[in-house]
Amino acid sequence: MLHRLSVVVQTPAHSAIAGPLTYDSPQPLPPGSLVRVPLGKRETLGVVWDVEPQDSTFEIRAIGDALHGLAPLNAAWRGLVQFAAQYYQRAVGEVALAALPPQLRELGAAQLTRRLKRPSGAIDANAADTTHSVALSAEQTSVIAEFEAQKGPFLLFGSTGSGKTEVYLQLVQSLLSRDPGAQALVMVPEINLTPQLEARFRERFEPRYGAASVVSMHSGMTPPQRLKSWLAAHSGTARIVLGTRMAVFASMPGLKLIVVDEEHDPSYKQQEGARYSARDLAVYRSQLETRLSTQADPDAAPCRVLLGSATPALESWHLSRPAAEGGRYVRLAMPSRIGAGSLPKVRLVDMNLQQKKTVFSPQLLAAIQQRVARGEQSMVFLNRRGYAPVLACSSCEWKSECPHCSAYRVFHKIDRSLRCHHCGYAEPVPRACPSCGNPDISPVGRGTERLEEHLAELLADLRRPDGGAVVVARIDADSTKAKGALEAQLDQVHTGAVDVLVGTQMIAKGHDFRRITLVAAINPDGALFSSDFRAPERLFALLMQAGGRAGRDAAHSAASEMWIQTMHPQHPLFAALKKHDYPDFAASQLDERRIAGMPPFSYQALVRAEARTQEAAQAFLSLASAAACDVPDVERVTLYPAVPMGVQRVANIERAQMLVESPSRQALQRFLLAWQAVLRATRSQPEAKGLVRWAIDVDPLSI
Repeated sequence: MLHRLSVVVQTPAHSAIAGPLTYDSPQPLPPGSLVRVPLGKRETLGVVWDVEPQDSTFEIRAIGDALHGLAPLNAAWRGLVQFAAQYYQRAVGEVALAALPPQLRELGAAQLTRRLKRPSGAIDANAADTTHSVALSAEQTSVIAEFEAQKGPFLLFGSTGSGKTEVYLQLVQSLLSRDPGAQALVMVPEINLTPQLEARFRERFEPRYGAASVVSMHSGMTPPQRLKSWLAAHSGTARIVLGTRMAVFASMPGLKLIVVDEEHDPSYKQQEGARYSARDLAVYRSQLETRLSTQADPDAAPCRVLLGSATPALESWHLSRPAAEGGRYVRLAMPSRIGAGSLPKVRLVDMNLQQKKTVFSPQLLAAIQQRVARGEQSMVFLNRRGYAPVLACSSCEWKSECPHCSAYRVFHKIDRSLRCHHCGYAEPVPRACPSCGNPDISPVGRGTERLEEHLAELLADLRRPDGGAVVVARIDADSTKAKGALEAQLDQVHTGAVDVLVGTQMIAKGHDFRRITLVAAINPDGALFSSDFRAPERLFALLMQAGGRAGRDAAHSAASEMWIQTMHPQHPLFAALKKHDYPDFAASQLDERRIAGMPPFSYQALVRAEARTQEAAQAFLSLASAAACDVPDVERVTLYPAVPMGVQRVANIERAQMLVESPSRQALQRFLLAWQAVLRATRSQPEAKGLVRWAIDVDPLSI
């Protein structure tokens, strides 16, 4: 007897085949089972889904192998995938299969069986209880007590250096000690922060729960490593999963706690494929896990979620207002630094008063020299890598434009190359201007490479307290390409071998640099007058995070400073930054957004189109907009005109976008769901010929 199954598989984006497909199976399989199924001329991995199989006029094919060695993916995982696919307007199979490790998608039943026979390092039940007893501050103790007393969701608003990580450790420790089957998911925004956090968690929990109890999940791991971590989480062997945004989809049958560190960070928003927000899905997942577990057992403990940041996203801050005003999150506050530490004093340097082309003002340079003389460290922050953003000719005005993008190629002096940071196209620096032959071509502007070189020249005659030469180091995406390079460079900073650290946002957040007493931001003004309404929020968060690297050791915190060189020292953003007053900044930004009808007081989606020509991209969007007049809820939605994207051409593909906005999240969702068919039909119109792809981005972070 054959059994009909609904199976979700990965199908092309926005294809007409968006739902589960029907297959025959010689045996019944529960929802969540992994199976190999034929799709066209190939075989692929699928997940048995809990919907009724559809009648089909086509021949119904039989499944291949069932991966019996793995327990089915549970209802909470399937519910999370279903919600993400629906909310972010993607096919459920696309989201489900992308959430599984790449190597698992390639394995057959026999290969998986061999893989599961490998030792995974079981938890040592007889290990000694090495529960750490850490002296907590009054604020940490209060926050933990309030967390345990309520269901949440929670927003931990903690100053940089206030001990948020220790709160995470304590909450995980408390959970695992009282529930032998519980699991915790701890998320960080950047791969480079994972090893640092992993070291602390392993030190705390491995002696008690074994080497397999803590695993990582991020895109920097090899496919075998990712599969091993996923299997450990799926089986329950791993009690703690540390990861980036992809970890929100980890299969964790005992999940009872989710922590999202630096929850404001834009890295939690996926920018390709299903453009999901891992932070928002973490909140939804905790509610879903709680609902399903209490349905099965009314006495089951809830799955709690904790979002942590010194500069929360304005959406999260707004949701954590008092319940009487409509807030849905519980706000927990830790405004003080651990010990006697204090936040750095903010100094503004008016660059209008400096000589033209000054890079380091005399005041800032003197402050850095004083730190070197005292054996302390300084950090110089510039969010632009490379030597210079442009190479230009002084005779004919030639600039190093990328032939494939509407952007300039960046000059990298180390390998004498011009490299596009959008499409990756690179070539050696020409000996003379390609346009007029003038040999006098020169860099314009500064990146971290040039800043590092300039600082080394300025400090060449200075000596450290031990008599050695000053060491200037750089950490950015270029200097950390090699495996282990980042860890090695961070070790040098931590041991005091580096006097001045130059870098991009990679060094501005998450790191616990105990010897840094001065942080300097060079030219942060670009975001002050950006057309993107979120730019001030991102700049404030980045500067607050960067400043938080200074004075983390109480012995030096009184002398810690943050220097900001700006052409606009009177800007309100800097006034709030000087006071380290995030609530005041957030209140002013929310007032502006309320008046303008911007998120979180409205809801947005972007439809992006990529085509061979800009005309075709915009024509597709305009046609789809015109055809939306009969779509449900269109009267509650505003469709703005199609416009080119900020960088409108990348890799010879033209890009355009159209903003869709509504005061109602439900109305926007209903409209987008019904509009999908219109968008698919519009693609075949003659005016849209040349269209390469299109995508919907719900809750976009940049416009």
